[in-house]
Amino acid sequence: MAAVAVHSAVLGEGRPTLPYAEAGSPGGVPLVLVHGYLDSWWTFEPLLRGLPPGLHAYAPTQRGHGDADKPPDGYLPEDFAEDLVAFLDSVGIERAVLVGGSSGGVQARIVAGRRPDRVAGLVLLGVPATLADKPQAAAFWETVRELRDPVDPALAMDFADGLTATPVARGFLKTVADENLKAPAHVWRETLRGLLETDLRATLAGILVPTLVVWGDRDPLLTREDQQTILDTIPDSRLLVYEGVGHVPYWEAPERVLRDLTAFMADRM
Repeated sequence: MAAVAVHSAVLGEGRPTLPYAEAGSPGGVPLVLVHGYLDSWWTFEPLLRGLPPGLHAYAPTQRGHGDADKPPDGYLPEDFAEDLVAFLDSVGIERAVLVGGSSGGVQARIVAGRRPDRVAGLVLLGVPATLADKPQAAAFWETVRELRDPVDPALAMDFADGLTATPVARGFLKTVADENLKAPAHVWRETLRGLLETDLRATLAGILVPTLVVWGDRDPLLTREDQQTILDTIPDSRLLVYEGVGHVPYWEAPERVLRDLTAFMADRM
């Protein structure tokens, strides 16, 4: 198993300090793993622990989440994308393959579209084309819009538990839920508001880097048609369908994700 070290990245004046996990040996094109709504770097722990030789991965925790700084505002996809570029600068990464998990793929693709000089490739793991047409997202917003601190632990556990189609270790899910609870109510609220009110389809425009799309065919949130929108918009993209897998393939099938990442990276190194 790969050793995982946790460091801090100071993004500069007016920007938050972000913890990040790092694993693997230096050399080659680095992977930067970008987590989604409410998560922290810990969501990628199965990938980091299983990282094969030759890959070097970084997984930052984004503003407001986990143990990162929690400013009162700045939770639009644009804000997270700007932080991601600042993170690359802070840790000295000139060019990386960005791996976005769930909504983390939104900020990853914003950077890929706007800063192709910094992006060698893009991997989208269970990433929505849009959330505007997803009834589950709208229903969850009705809960989150009234949320106040402290957030109910049962809500965090139900949220994590509802994303998978196959059994995931309860201890791991409990840790994920505990990490989610580190985000205060205003981060739950404003991050989801940003995802729902931003034109996410527009963030797919202008992406010319090679892109790998991974989707579980038992995803309770995203449809095959949703993923087709991504394929139709990004010219150099291809889809891998994971049969029997839900919304979070890096929890449910981490070994397969790592195999597919390794194959994708082989063309970038």
